[in-house]
Amino acid sequence: MDPILKHIKPGAPLPPAFYRLTALEAAPRLLGQTLVRRTEEGDIRCRIVETESYGGIEDKGSHAYGGRRTARTDIMFGPGGTAYIYLIYGMYNCLNVVTGTEGDPQAVLIRAVEPLSSADEAAMRRYRGTAARKPADLSGGPGKLCRALDITKALNGLTLDQPGGPLWIEGGSMSERFGADEVIVQAPRIGIAYAEEYAAKPWRFYFRGNPYVSVIDKQAEVWPGDAGVADI
Repeated sequence: MDPILKHIKPGAPLPPAFYRLTALEAAPRLLGQTLVRRTEEGDIRCRIVETESYGGIEDKGSHAYGGRRTARTDIMFGPGGTAYIYLIYGMYNCLNVVTGTEGDPQAVLIRAVEPLSSADEAAMRRYRGTAARKPADLSGGPGKLCRALDITKALNGLTLDQPGGPLWIEGGSMSERFGADEVIVQAPRIGIAYAEEYAAKPWRFYFRGNPYVSVIDKQAEVWPGDAGVADI
């Protein structure tokens, strides 16, 4: 059993220590956890199935590379456990989970989610507002999932460990997933050619074979886990 995952209880908020992990440690361990969006129509629950790690001032793919601290990136320098939401191409919102300790800019981009029930899927389709013929069209990609969950910059800075708010994360039924049929794989991140040598880092993680994953990489390798991470 992964020493971190054994402390995550299904249906309960992720423990505070989880958010003190680096982005690279947290990204694969967010897979299988439950993202909950509270709307006027009711709660929408979905399972995180794809993430990307953006960690530290040395990561050329990160908004905070080189210690760049702006009005947009300031939240990344705060304590872990908050939502970092930004707009790309002037039209697509992206949801990130800030992790790490204060002053160390770490964030995990949520790239794909899977609705947990038919009711959740129906609600996501209404918010998505367009035909989604295959699962990945609904919520496979950071912009798509934000539309499907009505996540906008209005939620930027929101604390993610408080159930009952507009958005939070809780332990999913796959918290104890090692040894199960699903396998976590890792591959290079998407759309960051500008990151030079960091563009090839295998810092994207997803469940192999999951139909909601945004981009399948035929060269993806099985994530080995990290038995050396301290027990939280």
